[in-house]
Amino acid sequence: MRTSPAVSADRIASTALLNYIYDPLCGWCYAAAPLVEAARSIPGLSVALHAGGMMSGANRRRIDARWRDYVMPHDRRIAQTSGQPFGDAYFDGLLRDTTAVMDSAPPIAAILVAQQCSGRGLDMLHRLQRAHYVEGRRIADAAVLSELAADIGLDPVAFNAAMQHVAGTATARHIEGSRVLLSEVGGHGFPTFALQMSDGDRFVLDIAPYLGKPEAWKQHLIEVTDGARDSMPVDVARVACGPDSCEIQ
Repeated sequence: MRTSPAVSADRIASTALLNYIYDPLCGWCYAAAPLVEAARSIPGLSVALHAGGMMSGANRRRIDARWRDYVMPHDRRIAQTSGQPFGDAYFDGLLRDTTAVMDSAPPIAAILVAQQCSGRGLDMLHRLQRAHYVEGRRIADAAVLSELAADIGLDPVAFNAAMQHVAGTATARHIEGSRVLLSEVGGHGFPTFALQMSDGDRFVLDIAPYLGKPEAWKQHLIEVTDGARDSMPVDVARVACGPDSCEIQ
């Protein structure tokens, strides 16, 4: 990969858009959270959220011993690769709670409400990820979602009222649209980052070399949007959760 010279962040085109196709229960999306924060700090670069519903509908599942044994080695690899923390309340609490249900739809609805009400969708996503992977909380439960909304400064009463309108059909439509976008850009799962330039061209970016390196990722984004597209890796499927389950690719 060719190394491009450093480019100043103030040279980003104001119309550059980073499409982030994710799922709140995707472990590799949690690994990518610092990269998302780095991207949103770049002046002139917008980040658009597209939730894929990895564990929604028929793919919802109750936690059991088999699930815990399956995800724990993957989660430990994610922690080692990205430096993201996983709490005992998750490993020894939530992953042992056989009454808990993994369902992407309610947290996706909460993110949509946070975005619509105050432009805080990314903040809600990051709060949900911490609640799940560090605090071991049930982020599909309505009461938990209301508390997390309050944590980021949203009014719980207004949030709960908005959830009544967004949960269900509106969330399903959003998930469907995200799946269409994932197919259009040639993504293989979650997370997928597709950079859209002012001329309409879209490029899927490989995050694998940048996990745990948010500043290097930020510089990479600046270089790519400035025209250094030949520096982009070709392989974009080394770290991703599949469309219907979170696996190591």
